[in-house]
Amino acid sequence: MSSKFKCGYVAVIGRPNVGKSTLVNHLIGQKLNITSRKPQTTRHAILGIRTDADQQVIFVDTPGQHIDQPKAINRYMNKVARAAMRDVELVVFVIDRLKWTKEDEQILHRLEGLKAPLIVAINKTDKLAGKDLLLPHVQELAVKLPDAEFMPISALQGDNLEELYKLISTHLPESEAHFSEDQITDRSTRFVVAEIVREKILRQLGEEVPYASTVEIEKFEQQGSLVEIHALILVEREGQKRIVIGDAGTRLKSVGTDARLDIEKLLDSKVLLKLWVKVKSNWSDDERALQSLGYQESN
Repeated sequence: MSSKFKCGYVAVIGRPNVGKSTLVNHLIGQKLNITSRKPQTTRHAILGIRTDADQQVIFVDTPGQHIDQPKAINRYMNKVARAAMRDVELVVFVIDRLKWTKEDEQILHRLEGLKAPLIVAINKTDKLAGKDLLLPHVQELAVKLPDAEFMPISALQGDNLEELYKLISTHLPESEAHFSEDQITDRSTRFVVAEIVREKILRQLGEEVPYASTVEIEKFEQQGSLVEIHALILVEREGQKRIVIGDAGTRLKSVGTDARLDIEKLLDSKVLLKLWVKVKSNWSDDERALQSLGYQESN
C-alpha cells in the first residue's frame, strides 16, 4: 500500500426512504444493504467498506431519522443515526430532489455543532422535470448549510456517483486501512442473510406487516457444498402471521425462493433455506426484546 494511503469513516444520513442504502451499495460496488420503497428498511448502522489501491472508505449507512418515536424501535433507530455522526471524518446528508420536510429540518438541527465536513447529496435528480430547478434549490440550501458542499446525484441510475466519491476522497485523512482489503462489511454473514430475508418481506407484503416483522437466524450450517439455513420470521399478531404465510403457504414460499437466490449469490454456494413464522407480541416496543434480537447500538 502507498505511504500516502488514506482511510476514514463517512456517515450517510437522511430521513427515511431518500435512497441512502442504494447510494452506499453503488459506492461500494456490492449489494450489501437491503433496499425497498418502504421506510424503516434500514434499522441498524451498517458499515459498507470500499478499498482501492490508495484508500479505504468506510461508509456508515444509517436508519432514516423519524420525528415521531412511538415505539422503542423508532427510538433505537434515531439513537443509531445520531451516534453515527460522532467520530467520523465526513457526513453525507442525502435529501430527495427539491423536497424539504420536517424530518430534513430535524436533521439540520442535529447537524449544529458538527465538527466533520458536510456534503449534501441531492438524490433522485433524474426525476426532476428540469435541471434549471436545481440551482435555486441549492442556493436556498446554502443559506441553511453555509459550510456544506453540494452534489446532485441519482443513486439508482448511478449519475454523478464517481464525482461524489472523488469529493468524499478529498476529506479522508492519511491513515492505514482499518479493515482487510477483501472485507466489505463489519457485519456477520448471518446478519446479512437475515436482512436479505427481511428485504423480501418488505418488497412482497403490504404496508402493515413489514414494520411488524423481523428475522432471526436459528441455524446456519455448512454441509459440504450446501449451506443449510433456518430463519424465524417474527411478527406481532396472528393476522400478520397468516398474511406472511399466505394461502396454502404460497407467500412464505415466494419470500423463501427470492431470498434463497440472493443468499446463494452472497455465499457463492447452494443453499437450503427453511422459513418459519412466529408471533412475538409487541416485540418492536419492548426494549428487552429488541436487545435479544440484536437491536443494540454497539453492534
